[in-house]
Amino acid sequence: MTVGTPAPGTVTFGDDPDLLARVLRVYRPECRYLRSAAVTVAGQPRDGGTAGVCGEFHIPRSWYIDDTGHFNAVEFNLCYNQMIYFLLAKSVREKAVRPFDTWSMDDFWARQLPDMFIVDFRSTFRRRMRGRRFWGQLDLVGVTERDGGNGPLVLLRTLCRFGEEETPACRGEVRIAVRKGPPSPR
Repeated sequence: MTVGTPAPGTVTFGDDPDLLARVLRVYRPECRYLRSAAVTVAGQPRDGGTAGVCGEFHIPRSWYIDDTGHFNAVEFNLCYNQMIYFLLAKSVREKAVRPFDTWSMDDFWARQLPDMFIVDFRSTFRRRMRGRRFWGQLDLVGVTERDGGNGPLVLLRTLCRFGEEETPACRGEVRIAVRKGPPSPR
């Protein structure tokens, strides 16, 4: 995938294999599809800026079904999750995106599974994609905070796409809710 020239004021954080390995530890080894990732931040998403992650994926074989011959919604969701976790972990580590710039890495690890929820998930497949080696891109395009009834929440609006060629084969729009209070007990 070709990435254009970054806008002025854009900060890029290159591949971080150690952080990626730690982020993916919550997955079974055969489901760690994200192989490398770089994060770019251009302003604050809560103020009209964006933060994004571009990644390279490899799915050697399906772990839950006989080979379908194509990238499907289950794999889309898993790859999306791995990118958003990495984007948020890198944002915490680099103090790059508000409100996660006030979190410690321990805060992130405590919240990674119990306090991050997909609240709206939409995916569109425009053409067949084999889905063995491919790229993915996720952009965090909006951040809002509110009281969720069970405590304060950070709501994230994201756009993502996956492809094997320059043009994406599929796209998605996903909203995430993150609990902002003390981490949930596991």
